[in-house]
This record gives sequence, C-alpha cells and structure tokens, in this order.
Amino acid sequence: SELIPLCHPLPLDKVHIDIQLVGNHAIIECECRVTHKTGVEMEALMGASIAALTIYDMVKAVSHRVEIGKTILVNKSGGKRNVVGGNEQ
Repeated sequence: SELIPLCHPLPLDKVHIDIQLVGNHAIIECECRVTHKTGVEMEALMGASIAALTIYDMVKAVSHRVEIGKTILVNKSGGKRNVVGGNEQ
C-alpha cells in the first residue's frame, strides 16, 4: 500500500515465492492468500517483480545485460473477477 497509490493494505495470510531456473531464465511465481473480500493480485505481482529485481541485483556483477521479462497474472479468485490461466472468467 505504500508503493502503489490508492492500493489499500491487506492482512496477508500467506505469501509463497517459487523460483525455477530453466536454462538461462528464472521463472518466478508468487502466490498470495488473504481472507478478505478483495483479491490480492497487486501483492502477488509486486512480490514477483521484487524477486526479479533481487535476482538482477545479484547477477549484475557478472553482466548488466540481464533482462526482466513480462509479468503476468496467471490465476486469481476473489474480488470482482476471477482469472484462470491468464483469462478473465
């Protein structure tokens, strides 16, 4: 809520970040859960983005040619709309 304007603070019940190395790529997944009326997609997207920035910070000593690829919302339930496999339901 402090980083994104108008984003309200939520009491998160769970945050899990998984990073898998596939060749020269790091695939980052961030799962957030909350018992609330709203979804937590902003928290999950922020968690994945910060993980990507952390990896960049760790490998920049080797090369500054590191590229952070796209960040997408894969699944979301709760709030006004659900997302499954990147598609709104």
